[in-house]
Amino acid sequence: MRVFPQPGDPRLRGASRQHVRIRVIKKKKVIVKKRKKLSSPSPLVTARPPVTTSPAGTIDLPEVQEPGCPPLGLESLRVSDNQLEASSSQSVGLGPHRGRLNIQSGLEDGDLYDGAWCAEEQDAEPWLQVDARHPVRFSGIITQGRNSIWRYDWVTSYKVQFSNDSRTWWGSRNRSTGMDAVFPANADPESPVLNLLPEPQVARFLRLLPQTWLQGGASCLRAEILACPVSDPSDPFPETPALASSDPLDFRHHNYKAMRKLMKQVNEQCPNITRVYSIGKSYQGLKLYVMEMSDHPGEHELGEPEVRYVAGMHGNEALGRELLLLLMQFLCREFLRGNPRVTRLLKETRIHLLPSMNPDGYETAFRRGSELVGWAEGRWNQQGIDLNHNFADLNTPLWEAEDDGLMPDTVPNHHLPLPTYYTLPNATVAPETRAVIEWMVRIPFVLSANLHGGELVVSYPFDMTRTPWAARELTPTPDDPVFRWLSTVYAGTNWAMQEPDRRPCHNQDFSLHGNIINGADWHTVPGSMCPRVALPVP
Repeated sequence: MRVFPQPGDPRLRGASRQHVRIRVIKKKKVIVKKRKKLSSPSPLVTARPPVTTSPAGTIDLPEVQEPGCPPLGLESLRVSDNQLEASSSQSVGLGPHRGRLNIQSGLEDGDLYDGAWCAEEQDAEPWLQVDARHPVRFSGIITQGRNSIWRYDWVTSYKVQFSNDSRTWWGSRNRSTGMDAVFPANADPESPVLNLLPEPQVARFLRLLPQTWLQGGASCLRAEILACPVSDPSDPFPETPALASSDPLDFRHHNYKAMRKLMKQVNEQCPNITRVYSIGKSYQGLKLYVMEMSDHPGEHELGEPEVRYVAGMHGNEALGRELLLLLMQFLCREFLRGNPRVTRLLKETRIHLLPSMNPDGYETAFRRGSELVGWAEGRWNQQGIDLNHNFADLNTPLWEAEDDGLMPDTVPNHHLPLPTYYTLPNATVAPETRAVIEWMVRIPFVLSANLHGGELVVSYPFDMTRTPWAARELTPTPDDPVFRWLSTVYAGTNWAMQEPDRRPCHNQDFSLHGNIINGADWHTVPGSMCPRVALPVP
């Protein structure tokens, strides 16, 4: 998940969150039931007589739509499944618990983890209801359509109602006419659409009532609700304040300028163990800054392992970026305090932290802000290149050489040269990718991790399936026991991964397999920079 609060947003002092990584994988099972053909969307259809809110049929909304309240927590799972209800559901997998912004569908059409809440076709008055559990000030709604590779389903307009007891309801009114407001919704399945309420409403329950949806589709939506907390003097059990960190660390989202300033501050606080350097520039000319932390920064010491962490390969995945910025602050502070574990770590290891491999993409997403960024906006670099698929495919020549008996006498089984096509001047290789490759050639890293956002799992090599065109297949490396051990150590010490009552982020429950998975057995990614660690929303 992505969260990019703007200056002044109350979320800036809260915990970081991150957006979904979406991959479309070809379906291997033959569909025997009738499914919708993915052609150009049909014209809109009114599901029932429209409610006119003004002579022009429009709603009074502010000219500039800026959310004034933070998300209630549908996307982050802070709102639990039992807080969501609906008038009806097409199936268990399309129940109200799936009506969460940016939720993803499963691989099979109609499985238990489908990509939205969808009302039954015969439901004449569908609704999706959220129970905030205590009064809040509702200020806006963000909606999407259904995430599916098989269907087009999205709501095009809806009304909003509120209640304090789930029995007596009142609607959001148009200021100029006093009539029920009808809000414009979505025109495609993935782009988030924000509607601010004409007047914020204090209530416990909020209900979305779809009015129209795409012709040939169903009343399906994913949503996030914007709501500010309010005090309730009549509540005998006031809500327990959320726990916050007592660490004097900079807990907020950092755009490029703020990130650079923070790295400089850490360097000034700990000049003896830190060095900031650049490995190159992005397509738009932003420097790719690295924080080096060691007792002899700038020196490669014989026998001292070189380790790197990379984040922000997808620009709209913000959590890894902030974790690395927090990590460099923490290591600096604990070293100054004389923490023996940190002191030993920095004396025996040379650590390199690249918090933003794709700064151009982050800036693009940051400007839109919060949940309003579509899953692809800012994901790729400014050239439209997915950096996670932009590295050279060295797996294929390795496996072909093995099959032909050329390994290792004719073709080496390590340090393979880049393919000729990859080194051509007109090769589609992003400057960010070239910078990281030159960085890896220059420094002999022995251990690395690439932090993504979206799922709660540690993925280890290989990332690409050995069988051509296979969507997923267990493809271990010769060092598989080592990678599994490293992954298990990480997952075993991650509190979020060890939470026994947590539910799957999207459509797979990785806790069933120890929260680790072989990358190719998850989904094949040719040209990736592995290994990587996929991170959840906290």
